[in-house]
Amino acid sequence: MIHATLHQLKVFEATARHGSFTRAAEELYLTQPTVSIQVKQLTKAVGLPLFEQIGKRLYLTQAGQKLLETCQEIFSGLDQFEMAISDLKGLKQGQLRLAVITTAKYFVPRLLGPFCQRFPGIDISLKVTNHQHIQERMTNNDDDLYIISSPPEQPDLKIYPFLENPLVVIGPKDHPLAGKTNVPIQALNGEQFVMREPGSGTRYAVQKLFEAHNVDVKVRLELGSNEAIKQAIAGGLGISVLSLHTIISEGTSGEFTILDIEHFPIERHWYVASLAGKQLSVVSEAFLAYLLEESHTLVEKFLPGINRVPNSDKVALDPKAEGGKSSGKVLTKTP
Repeated sequence: MIHATLHQLKVFEATARHGSFTRAAEELYLTQPTVSIQVKQLTKAVGLPLFEQIGKRLYLTQAGQKLLETCQEIFSGLDQFEMAISDLKGLKQGQLRLAVITTAKYFVPRLLGPFCQRFPGIDISLKVTNHQHIQERMTNNDDDLYIISSPPEQPDLKIYPFLENPLVVIGPKDHPLAGKTNVPIQALNGEQFVMREPGSGTRYAVQKLFEAHNVDVKVRLELGSNEAIKQAIAGGLGISVLSLHTIISEGTSGEFTILDIEHFPIERHWYVASLAGKQLSVVSEAFLAYLLEESHTLVEKFLPGINRVPNSDKVALDPKAEGGKSSGKVLTKTP
């Protein structure tokens, strides 16, 4: 019988998935030499090479591929066992593995707080990353649930809208358009703009709207961070379009103001997604139900200035209005 520890198998699986000792070490929060040593010890226990190195990348040998398949079976079995134990314990204990896109970091911790207070025995593993890495994590089945701002192309997902994510025009308090109402979108022609990086969902939505109305802005700066964009606006480098969630902490009482531009806010939603074939644990199901059932309360709490116009799909800014309720409809994408 091959003598291998579970830790060695986890190190091997991460190395095989990434094809790199370095990237496996980063994921597991280990040093690269530690990962290399663990793989060497496992190789010695197996008695055959597990990897072959071509250039800077590692490739699985036939023995390595067989071991990877075995690891996946073992980890899947352990996950099933963990879910079964969680079911037996109810919601007194368990773990929720949650991955969210970067912008969601502004409100997800606020959602997790009440949930953890309700179920104090639950441990949360929260991964904040971009859309590309979220899709990689989906492919690798790394998490239980995913919070995203636009449904990806990946077909085998169950996707639930649960919270509005309006995109608004943000500018400095002293901007010439500040305080004006119902400003035509053509007034943005020639404006200095700080734009999200190419590939961003926010940028795609903005460009689509501008193209539809023949608006041509001057992109002065491209940044991949909402915080950096806010600093650029404060520094007088231009205006931008951001999710309203990015300013919920400071509101508009600080350095920024929301410009009342025609066709804004751009209506978008936050979605919670799970792999279609994945059996959710009792903890994951509880958090999913929490998001969907309490979305109305969440909107009122986190977006008090947003409401849905009666008999319309348009989202309107109204500081006195109550939040609209999400439909909670599941959008199942199948191949």
